[in-house]
Amino acid sequence: MGLRTIVSPFRAALFAGVAATSLALPGLAHAADAAAEAAGATSDDANAITVVARKSTETLQNVPVTITAITADAINRDQATKAEALGTHVPTLNIYSGGSGSGGSIALRGVGSSAISAAFDSAVALDMDGIQLSSMRLLQAGFFDMKQIDVMKGPQTLYFGKSATAGVLGLRSADPTKQWEVGGKASYEFIEHGYVIGGYISGPLSDTLGIRVAGQYNDISKYTQIQRDIPVKIPNRGMRDFVGRLTLQWDPSSAFTANFKLNYISNRNDGAIGHQDIDCGKNGRADEVVLLGGAVAIPSGANCNINDRYYAISDPSPTQAGGYPTGSAAGDGKYPGHPFGRTDIWLARLRMDLDLSDTLKLSSVTGYFDINSVDSDTYSSVGVGPAFNPNGVPLNLIAPRLASMNGPGISQGFGSSDPLNATKQWTQELRLTSSFDGPFNFMVGGFYEHRNIDFNTSQQGVNISIIAADPVTGSWFDWYKKHHTTTKAYSLFASGNYKLTEQLELSGGVRWTKEDKVNTIAVPYVHAFLAATPAFISSGFFSGPIPFKDHNVSPEVTLRYKASDDLNIYAAYKTGYKSGGIDNSALPSNSLLGFNNPATRDAVAQGLIFKSERAKGGELGVKSQLAGRTITLNGSLFYYVFSDIQLQVFDATKVQFRTFNASELTTKGIDIDFNWRTPVEGLRLNGAIAYTKATFTKPLASAIDGSPLEGRKASRAPEWAGNVGFDYSTPVTTDIELGMHSNVAFSSSYYTDTTSVQDPVQNGWATVDGSLSIGNRDGKWKLALVGINVFDKRYVQSSGARPFLAGPGGLGTPGTATYVPQGDDRNVLLNRGRQVFVEASFKF
Repeated sequence: MGLRTIVSPFRAALFAGVAATSLALPGLAHAADAAAEAAGATSDDANAITVVARKSTETLQNVPVTITAITADAINRDQATKAEALGTHVPTLNIYSGGSGSGGSIALRGVGSSAISAAFDSAVALDMDGIQLSSMRLLQAGFFDMKQIDVMKGPQTLYFGKSATAGVLGLRSADPTKQWEVGGKASYEFIEHGYVIGGYISGPLSDTLGIRVAGQYNDISKYTQIQRDIPVKIPNRGMRDFVGRLTLQWDPSSAFTANFKLNYISNRNDGAIGHQDIDCGKNGRADEVVLLGGAVAIPSGANCNINDRYYAISDPSPTQAGGYPTGSAAGDGKYPGHPFGRTDIWLARLRMDLDLSDTLKLSSVTGYFDINSVDSDTYSSVGVGPAFNPNGVPLNLIAPRLASMNGPGISQGFGSSDPLNATKQWTQELRLTSSFDGPFNFMVGGFYEHRNIDFNTSQQGVNISIIAADPVTGSWFDWYKKHHTTTKAYSLFASGNYKLTEQLELSGGVRWTKEDKVNTIAVPYVHAFLAATPAFISSGFFSGPIPFKDHNVSPEVTLRYKASDDLNIYAAYKTGYKSGGIDNSALPSNSLLGFNNPATRDAVAQGLIFKSERAKGGELGVKSQLAGRTITLNGSLFYYVFSDIQLQVFDATKVQFRTFNASELTTKGIDIDFNWRTPVEGLRLNGAIAYTKATFTKPLASAIDGSPLEGRKASRAPEWAGNVGFDYSTPVTTDIELGMHSNVAFSSSYYTDTTSVQDPVQNGWATVDGSLSIGNRDGKWKLALVGINVFDKRYVQSSGARPFLAGPGGLGTPGTATYVPQGDDRNVLLNRGRQVFVEASFKF
């Protein structure tokens, strides 16, 4: 992968932790609040962290679920304005954003969904204030004014429905306060040259109505710095996002409450690719971009260094910098002349709770989600002129339009597209919950979802316009296609818990889910040169409805033994379900013509359908508090089998996505976390470690080269991962305290792709975060210096073959100046490098 570690991650973590502790001990100066809170440790019941893991409020230590709760103080202290930052708090949690498919991906315990597919729901559900969201594009935007973030591991289908086969990332925003309160913060980051300004006002409008208004703006000037010798219009790609939220809390009586939240989130950036660079593979060279079956080659321009903070990303070729088909997202004059991204999100949620009696409560949660996201970039990633023919044929005889815009130092990025991801989603959930004094209580309910997704894009798969623009329309693109999917999902669920004895409780339930999807494919435009060949369809194609239906029953049962107030032991059997659907990466090839023939229509439709994903298995867990509740120690053993797991990979030579269901993935291991409120006043130690073995356990052939994947580990699934850290605060005066914090996250090696047994492996790594603060002891003001990834450790989160590579045997004549060998470059998605912040905050 081009990444090598000299010291093992465990030794590095130990060294960093010991060094940090040694520095702290002379003055005992380590800040105090996040590690304990991230681990969920508290000193007494009054301060106990609560979670909503089973649709009801329970303390973290009592709920029989493997869960990490990250509090608002921890989020704010670590400058966690993006979801990717959460990974250093939770072992095996892998989050990244970017790209043109779903826009991001979340994985837990080695199980996640591909970010390159806009058709997949996430295997880790994203739950925002009780609304489950299908779009991972929310990860690209920031979050602010959070009350708590809960990471629940393992299938959570019973309480959170479909698309929670691997877990749930639950975001809970802050609610109105009982007294008027105003808070704000401002920070500046020195490496990426970014600033954040945010604030809120909260309080009662009357005895029954409370309000909270919060907003945050983040502007990063150097979010992605382009390699200096690659000619681009914007050498420092920026990112700007805004988060605004209105919350109303209405309590007209003791029997009825209502909570309304309205969110607006926007993101603007200078290209969708983000922190993606080029790894030059085993051949050690930057491979050319090859077009028209190898008739044209363009030098890469990549420097083969993925550790220098500069990214090999070219601007579109002059042959592609415009000319979008009519109706396309970047067409009709909307293309700004350079790569861009624009996302706007509206999210509304209304929760109402009505006490029907002293023992029965009816809850309603209504949600509306509207996202409109457009981006444009070049997915060859690289390309700097002059272009040439590998056999020495003059370029103007092959690609006259490109030849007229060719020359040294001209950006020649290809594979451009402008995907529009537009989703409108309505959800409604009703729950009836009991609170009897006796041993038995229950919850029953129903759920409905109606969702419309438009995934429309103009694409350059062949890049035919290097020969000439479309002689009929004048367009420079190969085609424009539109996928529309309507989803209707229905669920009924019931759960109950029964106290067999004062110490032993049996709980469980079942969820029935029915999902109907209908997809249509429209191709309003195909370049005249392509439409004239037998390989492609003509403009105006329409598939008609492509249906998908499925249903599922997901049971769950848990036995919990409360040995004492400080010791809980539980065993759980769980199942999970993630619906299948219709792939939206189909090319406008002649295979789609089968939709026009009743004899072949069903067979063509089946070729686009991927099956539902299912999970089953169990956990055995212990949650304990020791030494007068100064030590919290939790652990769980887990074993789950995922069948028909949904995968999508990219064939770089054929420039084609391949969507399929893997036969079986088995994940097993152990999670342990601890928190220790030490005898030294103000000092807390915390940590977590996870051992995970996620492997394909049934016969499975690679979708790219046919090699057997059975027995191979899943991607993004390190066997060992963890974090260790501490917090310390000490008074300087009666009103002022000094705080310090440090956290070391580490991971062993893991695969970064799922295409073959030869996939690259990221070596183990360790990162260090830290902060130093001084402020009022009552929290009225604080000044802080924060370092994230202070040693600038870069590692690959995910990878895939770079498009437009030369195939086996290369192109041209070996030994000649124009020979192009077989390519093996890969696109690698990297973590963010070092960030150093200064921050000022206040609250009164």
